[in-house]
Amino acid sequence: MNSKLFVLLAVCVASLSGCGSKVKSINNIATLEKQLYSGQSMSFNRPKADSLLLMYEKFVRRYPKDTLAPKYLFQAAGLAMTLGDGKRSLNLYEEFIMKFPENPKAPVCLFFKGYIYENMIANFDKAKETYLLFIEKYPDNEFVKDARVALMNIGKTPDQLVREFEEKKKVESLRVADSLAAVKGKNVRKGKK
Repeated sequence: MNSKLFVLLAVCVASLSGCGSKVKSINNIATLEKQLYSGQSMSFNRPKADSLLLMYEKFVRRYPKDTLAPKYLFQAAGLAMTLGDGKRSLNLYEEFIMKFPENPKAPVCLFFKGYIYENMIANFDKAKETYLLFIEKYPDNEFVKDARVALMNIGKTPDQLVREFEEKKKVESLRVADSLAAVKGKNVRKGKK
């Protein structure tokens, strides 16, 4: 009987120390988030951002079933993207999609994968494939319009985009002028009758 009681006590102590560790991790993350994202911070602190990213990842690995895991994984992916680490961000967004496919942020993760392929990794084929998958899977998502625009402009240089914009503006101006001329022509004919 004493050995059973000892085992039960050991299990309780182990689980309580694990909870303390989890609470400590959450508090450390919250503290670092406040330091990094406070309005008082005048510049971006790369070492703190790197530390926060590691804390997010460690928490998700250690407590994958915790309700904070999706939030921290999403924030880790976004932070990695902010830090310019496209491959790491891509992997974190993919992990989010695989682990939490029903989460409301899963569509945004897929969209950001396309964005990273296009803008950070310059793999335009994968970007197109990802944007098309996003549009197919989530046709009513608020980012569908952005994905369509990205597909139309993928791989184009800023100079090409400016030229296309100017050409569209020119064509639109001519169309408006033609429409006005047609309306004026009708009014002139009506006035002669």
